[in-house]
Amino acid sequence: MKKISTLIEIATLSIVFMLITLAVISLIAETNSYAGNFTVAAIDVQPQAGVFSFPVSEFQDGKARHFSYKVSPNQFIRFFVIKSSDGVIRAAFDACGVCYRAQKGYNQQGNNMICINCGRKFRSDKVNEVTGGCNPSALNRSLRDGRVLITQQDVLAGAKYFQ
Repeated sequence: MKKISTLIEIATLSIVFMLITLAVISLIAETNSYAGNFTVAAIDVQPQAGVFSFPVSEFQDGKARHFSYKVSPNQFIRFFVIKSSDGVIRAAFDACGVCYRAQKGYNQQGNNMICINCGRKFRSDKVNEVTGGCNPSALNRSLRDGRVLITQQDVLAGAKYFQ
């Protein structure tokens, strides 16, 4: 009888241990779920008074900078800003209307932004101008006093691409 009681205790402890382990794994996965499948690193940013503000000088080299706005523990929105080959500073969500579910975004190769999911190339000087399909989804931006300004409201409008 004592052996059965000991076996029941061991089985109960094993089940409790497995449940705790599963809960911890689930919590870790939930906490990290906002990272998606993105391979390009992004800088975490938060708006100040409802505006994301970046110095224009940060983009003079023509390299796209990726940013991530963590809306909540499980919700983020990614976007990038680039000074295109024609000298215009442009912004777009790190997603498109076709491949956004893969949560891979874009990588820059020379004067092109490349969809990491499907491999299509998009000229940097067409970001914000050509939309739809697999083109980077346009993000409103403005320039004032040597700064690139993007409103929090405009960034939140792209939440549909990051669910």
